[in-house]
Amino acid sequence: MIEQKGKQGERAKGRQGDREKKFSPRLDMKFMNDEVNMHEEPKQFIALHTGIGEMPFGRDEFLTAAQAARKHEALQFFQQAYEAQMRGELDEAADLYKQSLEAFATAEAHTFLGWTYSFMGLTDKAIAECHRAIEVDPDFGNPYNDIGAYLIEQGDYYGAVEWLERAKTAKRYAVRCYPHFNLGRVYQATGRIVEALREYQAAIELNPQYKLAIKAFRNLQSKLN
Repeated sequence: MIEQKGKQGERAKGRQGDREKKFSPRLDMKFMNDEVNMHEEPKQFIALHTGIGEMPFGRDEFLTAAQAARKHEALQFFQQAYEAQMRGELDEAADLYKQSLEAFATAEAHTFLGWTYSFMGLTDKAIAECHRAIEVDPDFGNPYNDIGAYLIEQGDYYGAVEWLERAKTAKRYAVRCYPHFNLGRVYQATGRIVEALREYQAAIELNPQYKLAIKAFRNLQSKLN
């Protein structure tokens, strides 16, 4: 009996030791996390703008000083790329957009690199860049619209509709008139005149100075009279 009690005591001690082993790593991890948080690099709120209308440059976000510096560098490359693109220096623009992405990846740089590729007649590469833009920031509306526009150029009207509809509801999009106009083009090309007029009208309501939408609406309306 004494021997049996001794074994029970050993088993009880063993179970107590097991409990200590189970709990101590969690306590150690908590202390380690507290220590990491105490030494975490401070972050600052960064909100940058491209200088193109009301378009921001990337998300508004909290970044460390090093991250913020890289994002500012990326913005400088982006602005230089846009200027080169507007001058028609497309190879230079593409290189500068790539440098912007190397410094700090943004949906804007991917989208505008795609736009540059479209100027060069490289529509498939343009669409690929738009998909990369969406991976970086699914809330950014421009690449959805651009994919729709590129698919229209390729004659894939039905494929374009999904992307244009997604552009209309994107959380971060300053020019919602574009997907409405492009949907108008799709519906007009496929003989859905009433839907086309509705989308052109929506584009005009969002931007009363949108000349392409106004012209398309009036021309289509005149054909019905």
